[in-house]
Order: sequence, then C-alpha cells, then structure tokens
Amino acid sequence: MAPIATHTFTSSDCEPAGFIFPDLLNDCRYPLRVNPNSHHVFRASEEWLFTEAHIVEPEIYKFRALRIGDFIASCYPDADASHFRILSDYMNWIFILDDYLDDCGVDAVRATHECCISALHDPINFQTENPVGKICKSFFSRFTETASSGCTKRFIHAFDLILIAAAKEVDNRAKGLIPDLESYTILRRNVSGCKSCFALFEYAAQINLPDEVASHPVIMAMEDAANDYASWCNDICSYNKEQSCNDTNTNVVAVVMREQGLDLQGAVDYSGQLCKSAIQRFEDNHTILPSWGEEVDKQVAIYIQGMQDLIVATLHWSFNSARYFGKDELTVKQNRFIKLLPKRPL
Repeated sequence: MAPIATHTFTSSDCEPAGFIFPDLLNDCRYPLRVNPNSHHVFRASEEWLFTEAHIVEPEIYKFRALRIGDFIASCYPDADASHFRILSDYMNWIFILDDYLDDCGVDAVRATHECCISALHDPINFQTENPVGKICKSFFSRFTETASSGCTKRFIHAFDLILIAAAKEVDNRAKGLIPDLESYTILRRNVSGCKSCFALFEYAAQINLPDEVASHPVIMAMEDAANDYASWCNDICSYNKEQSCNDTNTNVVAVVMREQGLDLQGAVDYSGQLCKSAIQRFEDNHTILPSWGEEVDKQVAIYIQGMQDLIVATLHWSFNSARYFGKDELTVKQNRFIKLLPKRPL
C-alpha cells in the first residue's frame, strides 16, 4: 500500500528552513553487527586504492572522512580477513567510481561500462591502460580465485546493470528529467549497487545459491525490498547535500514531491513511509519463504542475514559518515532536524 500524502504545496513562495527527518532509527530493529577483522584489513585496502586510483591529499582526507570501512564492516560482519580484503577493495572502489561517473557525460559512462565489463569477463587476459579497467582486473582476478561460478555470474550481471543505469541517470540529469516513482524505483534498484552487494554475500560466506533459489520470486522480492530501503534511506540522507548542488532529479524526495504534489516535509514523510513499508515487505516475504532442503536452507538463511545486515548498515552509516551530515550527525540523530544548506550558484 502506498503511503498517504499528508502535506501539499501552498501558495507561499517562501523556501522552508529545513525538514524533520523520519524516525528511521526506531523503524529498523535489526541489530548492527561489526566484522572484527575490519580495521587493519580496511587500511591495507585503502592504501591499495590510493595507489591504483592515484588519489592524493586532500582527497585522501575527504575519503577517510566517509568512514566507508564502517559500512563494509557492518555489511559483511562474518567475512574472514582474506575475503574481507577483496570486499573492501571493491566497495572502496565503487564509491570512487560513483563520484567519478557523476561528473561524466553519457559517452564517458558508456566507455567506462565497456572497459569494466571486458575486464570482468577476462580479468587475466584483458589488456587496458585505463585506470578504471586496471582496478577491475586487480580485484576481480583475486575475487574469482574463490568465488563460485553462480556468484561470479551474478556479480558481473549486477555490475553490468549498475553501469547501464548510471548512463541512464546521467542522461536524465542532462535533460532535466525527473522520472515517476515507478520508473525511478526500477532505475534506483540497478544504480544503487545493492545487487552487486547481494552477490558479495555469497562470496563472503563462500556459498553458492542454486539458480532456482536465486531467481525465486520470494527471494527476488526480498532483494527488492532490501534494495528499496537502502536506496530510499540513502536518498533522504543525501537530499540536503544534493539540493544545495541543484542536483535532486535522481532522489526519491524530489520524485515524490513532483508526483504527489507535496511540499518538502510532506515528501520527506512520504519517503520515510516508503522505507518503513520496504521493511514490512521484506518481513512479509520472509514468512512465506519456501524450503529447498536442509543444506540449501542454511545457505538461504545466510543470504537473508546478509540482506538484513545491508539494511541496518546503510542506515547507521548514512548518519555516521561525513558524506551527508558533516560533523552534525549526533545533532541530527537527537533532534532529527535538517537545516537546508544554501544553494550553490548555477
């Protein structure tokens, strides 16, 4: 059921001073778990990334302020040190790639897509001087040493979807297009990166879901629900930063504001209800999960735990990272008020 619109536009031309953040912390009851191997492994992964991607100060300081290691440690709390290193390499890099693609035109995104997918299909023999392609080769050649065939296939497919959706998002932004909620949801599920994270649950636990399980409607519905929660939670947290940069066309708050005819607070409230309903969809589908036998069911339980970990990791990292709230994360947690940043000149 869709949330009920509670606020509408008025005739006032006054810009709001801010908005009240939804009570997402109380709506999500999954425990936050942390990988004990995370700190020293993550530091090694950071150094690898800085070298491979030619990152120097002050970008190194800004990157570390994001606290991406906290996010990865909570997404994959049970991964051993060797697998956590590969997970960290990929997750660190995807954050850099995401920011890089935001500044690219459609043709550049498509060229990056072609290079990356070629590297993933043959990380040993594919040759390129493109730093993005070299990074793909580096982490994925190590990934395939222990990843199952099903996990590898699903990861490549998910990464393909990320870059296809990224090109569409860049094109929409260039044309000033704001999609409707249904279209945006489909696009956001692909560009969010969550689908690649799902494949990495298998890698982290060294399991191999049978294809009939991975493609089962209930499993896919749970994936969509977890993806929607993570994506919409991220959108709400990032809205202030994006509106200050005049870049809200790919944000659920702006989408529902336009589609539902809501003011800012109404759109934020509506988006918060979307997050709450996503968790409910996740739980409802969990109750009708079929059985595939004892051994497969154990793997499915691990996979579902991974989705829960992703949901709660996204929520807590979005508050704790400097990416969205800077040094005000504790204040935001306490009073849930977000003061709008001034818009930058166009």
